[in-house]
Amino acid sequence: MLTKEREAFEQDGAVVLRGLFRDWIDTLRQGVECNEAEPGPWFRNYTPERTGGRFFGDYCNWQRIEPFRRFVEQGPSAAIARALMGSQCARIFHEHVLVKEAGADKITPWHHDGPYYCVEAAQTVSLWIPLDPVPRETCVEFVAGSHRWGKLFRPRKFSGVAYDHQSGRLEALPDIEANRGDYRMLGWDLEPGDAIAFDFHTVHGAPGNASASRSRRVVSFRWLGDDAVYADRGGETSPPYPHLAAVLKPGDALPESEFPRLA
Repeated sequence: MLTKEREAFEQDGAVVLRGLFRDWIDTLRQGVECNEAEPGPWFRNYTPERTGGRFFGDYCNWQRIEPFRRFVEQGPSAAIARALMGSQCARIFHEHVLVKEAGADKITPWHHDGPYYCVEAAQTVSLWIPLDPVPRETCVEFVAGSHRWGKLFRPRKFSGVAYDHQSGRLEALPDIEANRGDYRMLGWDLEPGDAIAFDFHTVHGAPGNASASRSRRVVSFRWLGDDAVYADRGGETSPPYPHLAAVLKPGDALPESEFPRLA
């Protein structure tokens, strides 16, 4: 299953998956509508100065939003994640809704996700699932092979402010945008039903939504493999999961009730 896609995923850190979620797009659209109507505690509007053309996000709501829960528990993503990771199991970490409305010109800055998270894992995959057509020029982009650089880059909030992490392992991210010619960039034209799978350590960023008439709605589902354990990042994480810090120490197993094995 997904032999060629897994080879590309291992080599480049990101791969396009064509049509695998076509039957679930209406369900995920319903989930986004529910999420926007009833935001969770971690909802963020990244363009508070605007009434239109907003860029907003939310996460960690899949257990309370029924369409998201149905997708996680009954959809194909767990099996796809396990196949790409080459793991014995797939554990859901969280979902992340990212909406750039028509005319939302705010970029998603270059970053990689691993240092944001309170987990350490060698086997990871995010499934970035667009609910609207996404042309190449609006698509999230990836630096091919960056998941194999062996580096952890200091996370920054989408507002541009750096997280106050104390770990000496963290480095400043190179200026990807100013040196695009030094890297092999990956991005695709996407239709609803397609997805991009990428490793938590693959460097990526996204332009604004240049369309004046169409939103770019995305739900990204983050999955963990066999070796995931709790990590103390020495500061704020995203998602925050403050309750875990009170009961877990670095290297502890993650609670099954919150991060269940689903494949």
